[in-house]
Amino acid sequence: MTLTRRTVFGLVAAACLSTGAAAQEVTLRLHQFLPAQANVPAHILDVWADNVEADSGGRIKVDRFPSMQLGGTPPQLIDQAIDGVADVIWTVAGYTPGRFPQLEVFELPFISTSAEATSRAYWELAEERMMDTDFAAFKPLGLWVHGPGLIHANRPIADVADLNGLKLRAPTRTTTTLFTGLGATSVGMPVPAVPEALSKGVIDGAVIPWEVVPALKVHELVSNHTEFGDAHLYTTAFIFAMNKGVYEGLPDDLKAVIDANSGLEFSAFAGSMMEEYDAPGRAMAEEAGNTIVTLTDEQVAAWRVASQPTIDNWIAEADAAGIDGTGLYEAATALIAKHSVGN
Repeated sequence: MTLTRRTVFGLVAAACLSTGAAAQEVTLRLHQFLPAQANVPAHILDVWADNVEADSGGRIKVDRFPSMQLGGTPPQLIDQAIDGVADVIWTVAGYTPGRFPQLEVFELPFISTSAEATSRAYWELAEERMMDTDFAAFKPLGLWVHGPGLIHANRPIADVADLNGLKLRAPTRTTTTLFTGLGATSVGMPVPAVPEALSKGVIDGAVIPWEVVPALKVHELVSNHTEFGDAHLYTTAFIFAMNKGVYEGLPDDLKAVIDANSGLEFSAFAGSMMEEYDAPGRAMAEEAGNTIVTLTDEQVAAWRVASQPTIDNWIAEADAAGIDGTGLYEAATALIAKHSVGN
């Protein structure tokens, strides 16, 4: 843990601990779907857990369960947090398609800029519109997105037409719609299933950010990777959540510890850390001698045009469902733009 991280979303919690409060020992079970050494558990979730333990003076202990060690499947994680199977979970919102319709706005093609800016926008828009709707059944601790999503495949992908007939793993309902519309055969699956699916030919490629490539060894399973320059073809929304009853059952000083280590700044930190670890993943693909296709501005422009129907259809569907897709899209893009200034 660095002093900076502690200062940003944890150090102040120590001051919130009442010296007169009765000592209460709390153990939280943190459950998630990746191996413990993967980037998000090692550099984000462990930072949160370590800070909570330190700032509570040892009164909160966080037991970490990677790779679904408490049982179940990744799509069940959000219900595990609600039902108390786990106390804290980290999951991909899109593993339960349609359950969190408003946050899908951040997964639309080419809406994201940096992961930090988009994560700040995600948390702020959630505070404004989602906490009492989509997220009412649990306590959100962090809401963030990863860096630029890209295509990893068994053949080079440069033009939209290159997707025709490609069996491509997509992480969310939004990306499934996107790549189906672009001509691929979209296959939904949690990210831990990607290596086996690639090795057995169930899929020909996957869309994931560079940062998860090392954990999945994708650079050893495919030899082509397509980047979109400075643009973000897509991103994925994550939820880091706590059982509401467990949180509400904490004494006020321990609630303060949780709160000080969660929220906007933690979400921004998490997004920025995911994007920071894109570089090592890309370097591994380079070292393997793989082909990295970097699209020109003109090529990216063609992908933008081809992706626009996904945006238009999502807005229309949301509007029809009474969710105000137009307003959400405008609010999200405005907040992302605000936080992208100076980045």
